[in-house]
Amino acid sequence: MAVHTQDNLMKSLKPLFHPRTIAIVGASREEASIGYRLFESLQESHFAGSIFPVNPHTTEIAGFRTFPSLQDIPSPVDLAVIAVPAGLVLSIIDECAAKKVPAAILITAGFAETGGTGSSLEEQLRERIRCSGIRLIGPNCFGLMNLEPAVRMNATYTPIVPPVGHVAIASESGGLGLAVVTAAQRLNLGISSFVSVGNHVDITVNDLLEYWEQDQHTQVILLYLETIVDPPRFREIAERVGRRKPIIALKAGRTETGQSAAGSHTAALATNDKAVDALFSQCGMIRATTLDEFLGLAKALSSQPLPDGQRVGILTNSGGPGVLCADSCAAEGLLVSEFSQRTQSALASFLPPMAALRNPVDVIGFATEEQHARAVETMLTSDELDALIIVHVSVRPKDNGLVASGIVRGISAARQTGHKQPVYLCWMAEGDLDRSFIVDGEVIPTYRHPEIPARVIRQTVTYEAWRKRPAGLIPPYTDVDLVTAKEICAKTLTDREPGWLTNQETHALLAAMKIPFVSGGIATNEKDAVKLAQEIGYPVAVKLASHHLVHKTEMGAVQLNLLDDQAVRDAFNGIRTTLEQAGKFEAMEGVLVQPMLSGGVEVMVGMTRDPLFGSVLAFGLGGIHVEILGDVQFRIAPLTDRDAAAMIRGIKGYRLLTGYRGQPPADLKALKETLLRVSRLVEEIPEISELDLNPIFALPPGQGCRIVDARIRAVDDKI
Repeated sequence: MAVHTQDNLMKSLKPLFHPRTIAIVGASREEASIGYRLFESLQESHFAGSIFPVNPHTTEIAGFRTFPSLQDIPSPVDLAVIAVPAGLVLSIIDECAAKKVPAAILITAGFAETGGTGSSLEEQLRERIRCSGIRLIGPNCFGLMNLEPAVRMNATYTPIVPPVGHVAIASESGGLGLAVVTAAQRLNLGISSFVSVGNHVDITVNDLLEYWEQDQHTQVILLYLETIVDPPRFREIAERVGRRKPIIALKAGRTETGQSAAGSHTAALATNDKAVDALFSQCGMIRATTLDEFLGLAKALSSQPLPDGQRVGILTNSGGPGVLCADSCAAEGLLVSEFSQRTQSALASFLPPMAALRNPVDVIGFATEEQHARAVETMLTSDELDALIIVHVSVRPKDNGLVASGIVRGISAARQTGHKQPVYLCWMAEGDLDRSFIVDGEVIPTYRHPEIPARVIRQTVTYEAWRKRPAGLIPPYTDVDLVTAKEICAKTLTDREPGWLTNQETHALLAAMKIPFVSGGIATNEKDAVKLAQEIGYPVAVKLASHHLVHKTEMGAVQLNLLDDQAVRDAFNGIRTTLEQAGKFEAMEGVLVQPMLSGGVEVMVGMTRDPLFGSVLAFGLGGIHVEILGDVQFRIAPLTDRDAAAMIRGIKGYRLLTGYRGQPPADLKALKETLLRVSRLVEEIPEISELDLNPIFALPPGQGCRIVDARIRAVDDKI
């Protein structure tokens, strides 16, 4: 596939989004056919350019002259929309090349998503596209819309056209894309453009992100993803774009069942969901977990400013829904604080005596239009909140219009005084659920349940905090000995089968990267074990040294707090006897003799190599806690300094690292450096497929941290 600079990319995609002439190859007079529906959609959207139906079996469709082939069209063609049987596609692509058509949308299915001969056909298609230079969307896609007033193009096979706006959508599912487009019309969600990418033989979501980055008509980007093409490039582009325009992603395949379904549906690679979460976090992307949340976030971000903080005011006419909303805000980490006495007095001056004034503010069920207007204005102008949620329950249907009018008046009055906090409306009025709220051109997003706005606000607050932070840096660490580190792994793979490094190899590898391992050494007999213990100083720990056996504690192969020479001899002989009785004596490399560490917090650092994302790093509480609690943060390598700091802060046990109930805090700087050095190690040596440093003792500030146990696995195949 050709490599495109951003300027070249914009130029190459222009015929797709701004064509002057479109040929519909496979246009048909059969109203049930996709070829007819594509033609109808373009006509009904009042496309600003010229349309040329191509069909060798008829001379006219709906009053338009048809052409037997692309070559018969007398003028240049900017875009070919292709809906012919799969077996004819390659010949049509050849016709496009001969006609010098720069871009095509291939609606046709029957390619890699079907397996077998379909996969072979897709490879041939990819080669044709690469050789011709044609930019292609598809195959197996739903089409493309560009709703800019100067273009007005609906090159999909649905007649539904949502309102014009600033939200761009890319979908890896035609059906899901259709659902979003349909919902956008119902929700008054303004769309700039929509692309169904299908099997992304050529144009991928990465290309579209770069296009929309420069598109002045797009301010918010929605992605429905079933896989992630070229994750390193995706990460680079998404992080850059996200600092200017929010990206909201709905990623399918969160579970093993979902991953299997995704693979069969679009021939997509199943991905590890924790790696996806890690990648999105690093890119600043907003991840939705449901379609409702996906659309809810789109409504909020496309129509409202981002909150400056976490203070939320709630205005309701019913106590129960107001409390549900407040509970949801608290669960999302937002602040629903009591209003000042000044604000409560202002509210009391016009609300009924039984109204609740502290926050949530309950105006009671029969509050008038005027009371709603003044309450909204008072709360927004109080300077005591960063966002306002209005929860309305319909008491009498005939009152809904008056309440709506009051809400709009209140927002308008506050806006005229310069107060721009975002407003979200929960409109619980059966029979009136689709009411639109527009204040001087500003759309107020509405939701049907009081819990949803809290989730939306939390996501937007998190995004705004990420956007304001400077980009992280990857430290160079010039003190590492990469030559030695690489030689250790290379020699290991040369000398024996791929697998776990020996204890000596592991220690040498960590030392080369200046990753702090606890002092000590390996002894192959009891005499050397005692000598090492004497040099270290009692008390000591004696552990089995073996790169074959994982759970040493369960085998009784870890002896702690040994106070004298005899205890060390007994430990060595006991471990040897245990292995002999288990028939595993050949797995014993010796014993590891280490000093006993006191104080500090046990944490762990791990890495596994995902087939799609590469090195996925983990950080959490160590020892057995990681297995029981699962309190772990994940990120994709390479880590920046900000990534490492976020991993440490992100675990639920972070309070243990900052000092808890009189315990000293941990050396957070040393922990961050360990994470960054491990990231450098696994990036530089792709043969490392798995790494487990557990436990690591995080000592008090200034004392660093020490790795007590480490396992590293090397394989031949580089990912």
